[in-house]
Parts: sequence; structure tokens; C-alpha cells
Amino acid sequence: MTETRSADIDLIQRIIPHRYPFLLVDKVIGIEGAERCVGIKNVTMNEPQFTGHFPQTPVFPGVLLVEAMAQTAAVMVGVDKNLADTGTLVYFMGIDAAKFRRKVVPGDTLRLEIETKRGGGKVWKFAGRAMVDGELACEAEFTAMMDLPKA
Repeated sequence: MTETRSADIDLIQRIIPHRYPFLLVDKVIGIEGAERCVGIKNVTMNEPQFTGHFPQTPVFPGVLLVEAMAQTAAVMVGVDKNLADTGTLVYFMGIDAAKFRRKVVPGDTLRLEIETKRGGGKVWKFAGRAMVDGELACEAEFTAMMDLPKA
């Protein structure tokens, strides 16, 4: 049985290089190895995308929903593979079957549910769902290449 772990903002920043305004996950909970996890992103009005993305009716951009899921997946693998402070980089390779079902607006809390479809080497595939109050906001499959340190 895999131990369930979590990552706070300090550990997240030791695993992935993203910083404000492009760090899109606040914490990761329920990490079950490199198999599944849940990321949390609190959407706030003071984020820079809202000044230009429908400023009169602020909507969190769909592409950032997918990026938030990808960052969550990278943190999950980073925790499992003990990649903190290694400078490991993760690159998007593909996004498939992305669907957007509900607006995400300031004040929402995103629950980013990630499951590994294929992984273990350099190329990983994930399925992600972004939920708000139990409603599906976005779903997608995405592939990433991880520049993992040599063992």
C-alpha cells in the first residue's frame, strides 16, 4: 500500500520552477505515489490574468486550468521521486481531449484531480479534472517530458 503524502507551497517551489504569476497550484494533497493526487488552487481577483481576460466579467482562462493540472502532476511525481532541489524541468508535449464545462471565477477553489495513465521514464501521460464545488470545470489528458536526474 502506498503512503499518502502532501506538498505545501514551500515544497512545491522546491520541486517546480514556476513562480508568481505563473505558479498555479497552492498545495497538493492525497499524493499516492506517482499514481494520483489532488491539487488545490484558490482563484483570487488580484491575479494578473483578470485585468485583460474579460475584465468586466473575470473568467479564469481555460489554458491556465490545464497548466494548473500539469503543475499538480509535476509536483506529484516530484514528491514520489524525491526531486526537491534537483532543478528537474518538465515540458508539455501534448494536450488531448480538453473540454471546458463551467466558468471558473474569482472566489472559486479549484480541486485538481490527477491520475497517471503512463509513466516511469522520461515521458508521462496524465488525466486531469478541475472541479469547483463538485462540478466539473475542465478535463483533459496531457503528456509531459520530465528531465529527471540520473540515478
